[in-house]
Amino acid sequence: MINSIGRRKASTARIYIVKGSGKITINGKDYKDYFPMTITQSTILDPLRIAESEGQYDIKVNVSGGGFKGQSEAIRLGISRSLVKINLDHKKPLKEKKYLTRDSREVERKKFGKPKARKSFQFSKR
Repeated sequence: MINSIGRRKASTARIYIVKGSGKITINGKDYKDYFPMTITQSTILDPLRIAESEGQYDIKVNVSGGGFKGQSEAIRLGISRSLVKINLDHKKPLKEKKYLTRDSREVERKKFGKPKARKSFQFSKR
């Protein structure tokens, strides 16, 4: 069993990979039930397609925080890291697609006296 962590925005995903039949469970549910949108499903499966290891590993994921996009990209990073731990030959194609790089962009905090982080109320000269 190989485990790794992936993070994106406010999401954290813990990935556990075992040789198996290709079953992917996220928080106890099948990945198609957890992410009904096909875009997020393909985001999760991308590293497996690039490494040509679809249907070879059973993947168990615990993910928390953030929204569906952040969670799916955190899972993608975790799966990519696990595949590199399994076989170093997968590193080059995954790195070319930037799946091994943690996207560190976070939401900027709201400042007092403003409606959002940088947006200001309408300025009135008179």
